[in-house]
Amino acid sequence: MERNYEGVDIVIVGAGLAGLTTALSLHRLGLRSLVLESSERLRITGFALTLWTNGWRAMDAVGIGNSLRQRSTQMKGLKIASPDTGLFTSETALDKDGKFEGYESRCVRRKDLLETLVNELPPGTIRYSSKVATIDELGRFKLVHLADGSILKTKVLIGCDGVNSVVAKWLGLGTPVSVGRSAIRGLVEFPNGTGFDPMFHVKFGGGVRFGFLPIDEKTGFCCDLIDEEDWPENPIKMKQFVLSQIDKMPEEAQNVVERTPLDKLSCAQLKFRLPWNVLFGNIVKNNVCVAGDALHPMTPDIGQGGCSSLEDSVVLGRCLGEAFLKKSNEEDDEFERIEKGLEKYRKDRRWRSFRLISVAYCVGFIQESKGKMMSFLRKVWFSSYTANAFLKMANFDCGDLVL
Repeated sequence: MERNYEGVDIVIVGAGLAGLTTALSLHRLGLRSLVLESSERLRITGFALTLWTNGWRAMDAVGIGNSLRQRSTQMKGLKIASPDTGLFTSETALDKDGKFEGYESRCVRRKDLLETLVNELPPGTIRYSSKVATIDELGRFKLVHLADGSILKTKVLIGCDGVNSVVAKWLGLGTPVSVGRSAIRGLVEFPNGTGFDPMFHVKFGGGVRFGFLPIDEKTGFCCDLIDEEDWPENPIKMKQFVLSQIDKMPEEAQNVVERTPLDKLSCAQLKFRLPWNVLFGNIVKNNVCVAGDALHPMTPDIGQGGCSSLEDSVVLGRCLGEAFLKKSNEEDDEFERIEKGLEKYRKDRRWRSFRLISVAYCVGFIQESKGKMMSFLRKVWFSSYTANAFLKMANFDCGDLVL
């Protein structure tokens, strides 16, 4: 018996940062997509994220950069605390040598970013309560079976469904692995103003990295990366642990943690995809691909997880725009154009993702490792290297959406 399928040209799985930005990239080019989200409403996990130059260039490409700049503070540099005394003993200006013209680094609320993306999309773009159960093939089309029994027939399937991606699993990509660390994150409001310098305030060493920075004049974001894989999801214990690690730091740092409400604390294990899986695995197969954390989950040590997801989305939108809109003649095969477009996307993102995953892992390993040798390296070399490494990896332009 013939089944009834709902036909959709482009299906995107996951209404997170990568999925929504990809949908917006396609919309800017006049292409409609359908975003499937398993949750009942927009899911905002995490409180904030730091976006660097490359991320802001990508947001400018889809037309949302300026509205978010008005709600965030430009970071000027790093204030680094001594691992021995806990006091801020050195400052490093970002791009002090002027090598990276036009650099940007700002922290934005995740809620603001996702809601801005949603508001720019046409009504009906996102379909909530739509969990993907299985993926099949029907000729050159893909069939997306949902948990409610409905089936979508699509020309292009894009997995933006995070670290535990169903689409990545279908492609045969290796499962992301734990790095043996966790991240405790918090968001805190200061009604009378934070009073923070527009700087990253950080402390490295001893198996822990602590830091905080302003989002805007009245909001701060803090993060504590710890050398433990399993951490109890108890906000009281989280706060107590972080305070125990920064008891020598200035009152300004301790006040950030003490004032953070318990419902604004979260903890998550850190995972990453083995870099060689990105190089040699199927990140694209015919008319199926992955983007964002489904492609390149990485540690947060260079602040490129969100930025690289934004890059993916612009590049993918452009490649699919060329496939759907640049028809050379009546006999031109649309599926061949789609496959060529996604192959172009694969070539563009494979090595970039490999480098970002690798550098983030190495930076995190040095920042948080214990031992005298690592402490020595951090003191004499790593502090000055950190700012340059951040800027170098962020000095990337994914290009515009112009075809």
